[in-house]
Amino acid sequence: MKPELREQLQAALADRYTLDRDVGRGGMASVVLATDLARGRQVALKVLHPELASTVGADRFKREIRVAAKLQHPNILSVLDSGEVGSQLWFTMPYVEGENVYQRLQRAGQFAPGEALRIATAAAGALAYAHEHGVVHRDIKPDNILLSGDEVLVADFGVARAVSEVQEKLTATGMIVGTPTYMSPEQASGDKAIDGRSDIFALGCVLYEMLAAEPPFKGPNPQATLMRRFMGPPRPLRPMVEIPEHVEVAIVRALAKDPADRFATATEFADALAGRAPRAAAPRAAAAAAPEGGAAPAGRKGCAAVLLLAAGAAGLAAHLLRTL
Repeated sequence: MKPELREQLQAALADRYTLDRDVGRGGMASVVLATDLARGRQVALKVLHPELASTVGADRFKREIRVAAKLQHPNILSVLDSGEVGSQLWFTMPYVEGENVYQRLQRAGQFAPGEALRIATAAAGALAYAHEHGVVHRDIKPDNILLSGDEVLVADFGVARAVSEVQEKLTATGMIVGTPTYMSPEQASGDKAIDGRSDIFALGCVLYEMLAAEPPFKGPNPQATLMRRFMGPPRPLRPMVEIPEHVEVAIVRALAKDPADRFATATEFADALAGRAPRAAAPRAAAAAAPEGGAAPAGRKGCAAVLLLAAGAAGLAAHLLRTL
């Protein structure tokens, strides 16, 4: 974070937080380790980059953060606080000792199948809960799944939604929100009717990568990566990875190009990974409905649209964001 912005933030929050040190910078935000004076504990304080904050706007940002703060689940990293200081938009989350799935992959390579399935099942539980409350993450990727001992936490609910609402404005400046390696076809095509099945696709990509040590759709550049998912299914996991057949079948279904061919809910995905028959829970329509505006869920039209997007994305691809 730029020194002048840090000083401004510290001065405004002096009665609530002490900013200790910078711990990271991603495509959308800078992360500062801070001490929450009221709670007496360390927190991760994230500050949207100024150019992004000015486009998103304080009202939209605060609205989505408030929605995310209501999500209380054992596998969701909760939002503690948020606000604005001048042109800076910020929010805090508990500081988690450990690493994320991306860091584990970089450090140790592929996960043991049992561990990968445990993590994916926990993440699916978090997504199922969020989807039931009308919240779609929109940016599930290894970086946003945190590991602390046996604990699995999905982070950054709310922010991707706030940013996605102004995607057209951001695209005009050469910025696209999302990670092409894990982005569902309908989200990559710019379809506004995104529902929980987009998160299921992304989680399927993450699980595949944990098992194979490489993502299911990978190209030499971002636009090629987007197009690979339309050139056929990913390379089979078996027998390269020792997993039961039903696990591979479940992953392939989660990675279907058409959301109608995927699992209707994250709970169904978790059940399939465990070899269980789908539970007779909430009606499929309730979980698969688009909770963000009432538009019909994306279908096969997204495939053609994203091919056009990928073909013309060379100038924008360098700006695709990896981390928050």
